Amino acid sequence: MAGVFAQVIELAIEAETRTDQEKLWVAIQMMAAVDDRIGFVIDREIGQAILKGGPDEDTFAGIIDRLRHNLNFKLNIGAPQVAYRETPRRRAEIDYTYKRQSGGSGQFARVKLILEPRLGDGFESTIVDGSVPLEFIPGIKKGVAVGREAGVIAGFPVIDLKVTLVDGAYHDVDSSVLAFELCARAALKEGLRKAECQLLEPVMKVDIAMPLGYAGEIIADLQTRRAEYHDLETRGGIHLVHALVPLANMFGYSNTLKSLTSGQAAHKMVFAHYSPVPQWPDDDPFHPAVGMRA
Repeated sequence: MAGVFAQVIELAIEAETRTDQEKLWVAIQMMAAVDDRIGFVIDREIGQAILKGGPDEDTFAGIIDRLRHNLNFKLNIGAPQVAYRETPRRRAEIDYTYKRQSGGSGQFARVKLILEPRLGDGFESTIVDGSVPLEFIPGIKKGVAVGREAGVIAGFPVIDLKVTLVDGAYHDVDSSVLAFELCARAALKEGLRKAECQLLEPVMKVDIAMPLGYAGEIIADLQTRRAEYHDLETRGGIHLVHALVPLANMFGYSNTLKSLTSGQAAHKMVFAHYSPVPQWPDDDPFHPAVGMRA
């Protein structure tokens, strides 16, 4: 589902009836199969699809128009939201036991994991003594992969995390691949809390071209958007401004730019990197995690 483009914006879309929901989900899957700008997640429990794309909200305009043209029922469209990420601040160890008993055979698994901040993602097992049989390790790997899809701060995917399985235990009767998968998922959540995760926001590289005379206003506006100003250059009769700006502060920028320059400027925006979100109070209504906690 994921394409080669950074999917830094999410947009919720839903239909009003179960029959129309199924038609909508089929249409979204067909579009994503031939358009690598977008991805999607379907939540059947709440009857909603989340479109993922970027680099700005304009990406979705054509997609929504096509859906509305092809589907003869009403669509409820949410406002574009920033696709944040979460990442650990420090190394953490977690020794977790999963045990369930409900008559007959139960479920048992124990894993000891080490979580480490690392550029990129990874999982490995260093077990050589058979404390966890080889046939159960794929369950652990799957549990870690599923667990990192929703972090512990606000439910966003966890990135730049290495997980190492260093020890564990099993029961001859009650252990299974599923038991180890569930154990690993729970262990990861607890480990992420110990690792003091932080919220990351996508930062965009913004290039703006305009006639001479507008650079001051453009730069002043970018500064209000938490921009990291990088460069101003002149080419012939135009100015080029280059900056790094958090995506959260760039929604609606096309209209602002048009207003500042009477429609004489153009801009391009691409994903640059993720950066820690400023340390705002948890109860601040403008904090990106408020209202989105898992």
